[in-house]
Amino acid sequence: MASAAIVVALTLAGCETDNPTYASRAMKPLPEAMLAEIQKKNMAKDSPILVRLFKEEAELEVWKEDRTGRFALLKTYPICRWSGDLGPKIKEGDRQAPEGFYSITRGQMNPNSEYYLSFNLGFPNAYDQAWGRTGAHLMVHGDCSSRGCYAMTDEQITEIYALGRESFFGGQRSFQSQLYPFRMTPANLAKHRNSPHFAFWKMLKTGNDHFEATHLEPKVDVCEKRYVFNAAAPAGSSTPMHFNNKGKCPVFEVPKEIADAVNEKQRRDDIQLAGLIARNTPTVPARAGVDGGMNPLFAAALGGQELGDGNGNIRALASLPKSIPIIRLPRDSGAATRQTAPGIRMPEPGATPVIQPEPTETAVASLPTHVPVPRA
Repeated sequence: MASAAIVVALTLAGCETDNPTYASRAMKPLPEAMLAEIQKKNMAKDSPILVRLFKEEAELEVWKEDRTGRFALLKTYPICRWSGDLGPKIKEGDRQAPEGFYSITRGQMNPNSEYYLSFNLGFPNAYDQAWGRTGAHLMVHGDCSSRGCYAMTDEQITEIYALGRESFFGGQRSFQSQLYPFRMTPANLAKHRNSPHFAFWKMLKTGNDHFEATHLEPKVDVCEKRYVFNAAAPAGSSTPMHFNNKGKCPVFEVPKEIADAVNEKQRRDDIQLAGLIARNTPTVPARAGVDGGMNPLFAAALGGQELGDGNGNIRALASLPKSIPIIRLPRDSGAATRQTAPGIRMPEPGATPVIQPEPTETAVASLPTHVPVPRA
């Protein structure tokens, strides 16, 4: 009975269809390996999730609430394709994949997607609307093809979709998606300090710090055309807070436990950032001049072949291997640090891929052992 109810709910969430193929995709059970990982990490199958995406590293993380009530990293997926450049989406047709904080409700899950399965990011959100930004139907989906979206393989989106489905079944009303240009480390900020988007990215880093310092989903509001995080009414106040995305922010405070943890993280990061700038850390061009990117695992599998056309479609995928070796990160008492493979951006038709080393810091995770051949 419960399974039947959620099939109906998720079908109505997208374009209605009587095609049983879509229902079977949307209701495919989580793999046994994923269920074992959930159990190993002291989580419930239907506990809340949170999604984080990083353009430059081309990685999508799924975090899941464990039985302590905090979020822990469940799995990191290599992103098959994203389009545009680093920076927020501004207007319809600019091919930019969005950056910011988005809330995914059950109604944004689409089992009848043209790209296998998908969920709508909800662009433009209140922040985007405050700045008059335009665009629609921006998704995380399958099919490894992107024009302003984040594209996964069909196998990956099936698993991510199922994790979202189970969280809704467990009572989560929406899950947060945090979309970043890169991992918000001092090293990356120093490298990109000349970008016209730097102030915007520093604001995103504040939200990132609220999450990383607490492993709790930050409450996100918008006022005065900016994001504010974990805003609460001042102690003793009986006046309800009202947030207007363009209007003056109400009087608020951040709970002390959260503020102390965030301030300490930001203090350490700011010292490191200042040191990197003082040492003249090299910068990168404000615009890369190429269209989007894909995770180095996929780029390496293509073996230097022509990667894409002007419409964001991947070409010459027939030779992709059936499997990609597993990558396991070292474990220690805290977060692990690793060097990723070189970041590879999608070139214009006929151009040569641009390869840039990208040092990143990330939590312990493993990448999938099998990646199917995406459809061109």
